[in-house]
Amino acid sequence: MALIVPVKNGGSRWRMVITSILAQRLRPQRTLVVDSGSTDGSDEVAKSAGFEVCTIAPERFDHGGTRQMAVEMVPECETVIFLTQDAVLEGPETLEQLVSAIRTHPRAGVAYGRQLPRTEAGPIERHARLFNYPEQNAEKSLEDIRRLGIKTAFTSNSFAAYRREALLRAAGFPQNCAMGEDMIAAARILLQGGTVVYAAQARVIHSHGFTIAEEARRYYGIGRMHAQQQRLLARFQSPASEGARFVRSELMFLSRHAPWRIPEALLRTVTKYSAYHWGKRTALVPVMEQAC
Repeated sequence: MALIVPVKNGGSRWRMVITSILAQRLRPQRTLVVDSGSTDGSDEVAKSAGFEVCTIAPERFDHGGTRQMAVEMVPECETVIFLTQDAVLEGPETLEQLVSAIRTHPRAGVAYGRQLPRTEAGPIERHARLFNYPEQNAEKSLEDIRRLGIKTAFTSNSFAAYRREALLRAAGFPQNCAMGEDMIAAARILLQGGTVVYAAQARVIHSHGFTIAEEARRYYGIGRMHAQQQRLLARFQSPASEGARFVRSELMFLSRHAPWRIPEALLRTVTKYSAYHWGKRTALVPVMEQAC
């Protein structure tokens, strides 16, 4: 088993992640950190923890291609786990629980864990995690498309384990991919007859308090990805119904916990919708940078 973490200037949160990795009962055969130009000592901290560090130039980093490079660097590992530099493993059994989930489902090509909001998360940030990462385990296959639509291929490389053989059989992660490489890989795995497992018991603390501008950049990138991968994702139906379900859930959550944030939530919804469709329309126009 390999644990792979892309890092750039992880700061104090990265040090918390390292502590949580070192506390795990299940120790990876290899822990590979791919550092893309840290200037805050994140690479040196990783080396001090005993991790392998592969350094690449910042301009060489992309979410799909860099992860695929890392997969190819660990040919002896049957299972490959991806973690981000700000996702703190909740307990010492977390890695073990995620690996167990993929190994106990024979058809599983990928298993992803539950992401819980940070202690300091506001209600909008908190709802996003509770909506996308519920308490119930699940195994998703092509038969679930009618019920789940695009959500069938939902996964997250913030904390996910792949059968390396299944991932490579499905052509791995896409090159030159600014975001959404996890959904693309999951869709390919599903189309080859594999399944996507959600392991709610394997938990990390990971959420973001995005500004409205950051959300606009993020959804612009998602729109571009959906347009560029239209042939692949066509089987998974339109994401429109899932977006409507999220908005209804968010408004209900805020009405109970923070009704004064509802106008902000509505503004964010309009912004995300507009940015997503703008991204789809400009999908063939090259961009220099996308939100991570």
